[in-house]
Amino acid sequence: MPIDPASLPEMQPEHAAEQLATRMGIEILKADLDEVVARMPVEGNRQPYGLLHGGANAVLAETVGSTLSALHSMPERFPVGLELACTHHRSATSGFVTGTARPLHVGRSTSTSEIVLVDDDGRRVCTAKLTCLHRDTRPHVS
Repeated sequence: MPIDPASLPEMQPEHAAEQLATRMGIEILKADLDEVVARMPVEGNRQPYGLLHGGANAVLAETVGSTLSALHSMPERFPVGLELACTHHRSATSGFVTGTARPLHVGRSTSTSEIVLVDDDGRRVCTAKLTCLHRDTRPHVS
């Protein structure tokens, strides 16, 4: 059962309709300090040749990784993505891709997560690493 994003730390409801993750059909399935798991449909997130777009993999990876960072750092500090690296291993053409983020490092000023994306058959589609900076203040959004 998907988790309501509004239940996650400091989600701003006034921006809910603008969330890229929502537009891409990403559903968070599990969120705790050990791991964040979410899934995304391939349909609607393909490149022109029918394969899952590599940028969609990056969005799913950053979504689960930054959610994990938020769970570790908020409300005292605010995480923002600093670096995302993705290695695409195979293509997905149908069904869902599931991403699991686990912490590699959690500190006061940064956190790094390893994110593994798999297809419906459990085959690794992408491996990503996300490092987030934990800011003292929230960036201004107008």
